[in-house]
Amino acid sequence: MSFTRLCRPALRHASQSRPFHASASTSMPRAGPVDASNRRARLDDIISEEDLMEGVNQGDDTSAGGHIALRQMRQTLYYLRLIEHEMPRLVAYRKPFVPPTAANPLAVRSISYGGEEHPASRKRTVVVPVAHLPLQDKDAIHTFKLLAGPRWSPEPPRDAGVGPEEIGREHGYFKISCEDYPKGPMNLKWISDTLDRLIMEANNQKKKFADIPLDTRHLDAKARKAKKGGHAYGRGTTRPTLKDFPKEWLPASIPETQPTATP
Repeated sequence: MSFTRLCRPALRHASQSRPFHASASTSMPRAGPVDASNRRARLDDIISEEDLMEGVNQGDDTSAGGHIALRQMRQTLYYLRLIEHEMPRLVAYRKPFVPPTAANPLAVRSISYGGEEHPASRKRTVVVPVAHLPLQDKDAIHTFKLLAGPRWSPEPPRDAGVGPEEIGREHGYFKISCEDYPKGPMNLKWISDTLDRLIMEANNQKKKFADIPLDTRHLDAKARKAKKGGHAYGRGTTRPTLKDFPKEWLPASIPETQPTATP
């Protein structure tokens, strides 16, 4: 027998490699076959089929944009139903309009967003003609205008709710607003107290400001910002016309001379 034949069995046993983490079949017996019905029963105990299918698109749902459009349509339909069924009931609360008199010269303006929370809803604005305030004389009116500063204007503000034909325009208008406090009545109370203090200081006879002219720089800045002819330097508040030409600059009229007859 040759040496090769003797060594062949030993070499064959050594060449059979096995992974280092593997173990013999006798150390870990294989589990037997598992019944499919038992496995399904255990899964049903953990989660049901309805839970798996919940939220799954079955092909009959719309996109996100479609849901937004449907929500807007439902909101529009809600307000249309309010107009149809609830608005006629407001007729019972209708009151006739009574123009304000000299006893109630204040015009209070506020902003409402239909019950929704908004920072601008607490703001209150008051506009009042200076001629309707309880000021004693012309000196008190002049002092009040000085104290008002840029809050005074000769013309009513556009958002004041004051018509062009209302009386009391000879001394201009006073406008004041406040939004520092969290509630609207609190801001209105501050405006009322401030207006009372201005009137009291204007009626103080111990202080005279008749020699101090009015500061109209805020009016000039407003005219320049509007750019309607009064923004150019030296033009005032309106564009000049031929009526504004000084008459003293016109030459004296020269009498017409009669033509002399030539012989």
